[in-house]
Amino acid sequence: MRTRVGGRLDPMWELVLSIHQMTRPESYFISWSRRSRRKLAAAGLLRDTELLAALAPASGYFPDFLTPVSMPADFEEGIETVLSTDKSRLHAEVGRLDAPRGSGSWLADVGAGRPAALHRLGVAMRRYHRTVLAPHRDQAAQISGRWVNRLAQRTLAHGADAALGTLGPATRWRPPVLEVAYPVRRDLHLEGRGLTLVPTFFGINHPIALADPTLRPVLVYPVHREAFWQPGNATDPPGTDALRELLGETRATVLRLLDTELTTTALAARTATSPSSVSRHTAVLRRAGLITTTRNGTSVLHVRTMMGDGLVHRG
Repeated sequence: MRTRVGGRLDPMWELVLSIHQMTRPESYFISWSRRSRRKLAAAGLLRDTELLAALAPASGYFPDFLTPVSMPADFEEGIETVLSTDKSRLHAEVGRLDAPRGSGSWLADVGAGRPAALHRLGVAMRRYHRTVLAPHRDQAAQISGRWVNRLAQRTLAHGADAALGTLGPATRWRPPVLEVAYPVRRDLHLEGRGLTLVPTFFGINHPIALADPTLRPVLVYPVHREAFWQPGNATDPPGTDALRELLGETRATVLRLLDTELTTTALAARTATSPSSVSRHTAVLRRAGLITTTRNGTSVLHVRTMMGDGLVHRG
């Protein structure tokens, strides 16, 4: 009953998890990782990335202080919270890391709370964010926003069970236990504290919890992903005829209707065609990256992606 659906991306979780995707990218992020590495190299920032990866390794433990439970409103607030971590916590959390070659002394200085090392950490985080995250901030927020809105609507309509049961294939809700496919065996007892569900765009393929069980319980889960896409520069929307010529009349109509989430049955009624025909059209649109499809119980729900929005509205 105390489950809370977070309404936005957390900038510090996005930074840390994007570093994981940079060093060990899933297939979805391979092209982003390659482009980002080229940008970082061109800006002379590969060393910054190496230091951040040493502090937030892609496998195993990484310090909780990098992802404050306060859920900062923006990146700068998050940076200030990270850099103001008290020395005893820095020492305890950084001390659990296995320092990779070439970063041991810097990690030790961060763990000791030395001002020069913390300043270097802040500089590295800001440069990395500005170079490879900020250009995708709006796209990631819009993509995750679609997913969060659907999750929140289901929670309002059907309760917390609906939220806990739709966090992806790596989770299974067996009341009163939420099971997550996790790299290590652990049990997290909420003990009446509730659970905050935080969306992540750059997250790996299973939800993540904080390492310290005494902190406020948070479960960071990956949203349904859509392709990175940059809208065109055209300011005028395409004509009705052009979209119909490109997609065919029925698919163009389906795409226009999906500015809000609709079931296959609802689409069939609105397009005066059969559900099986709609299923074939939505499958083509989905493969093209123009819509996404999710299942809610026995219903199949479709909605336009950002790329689909761009095709209909041209930005």
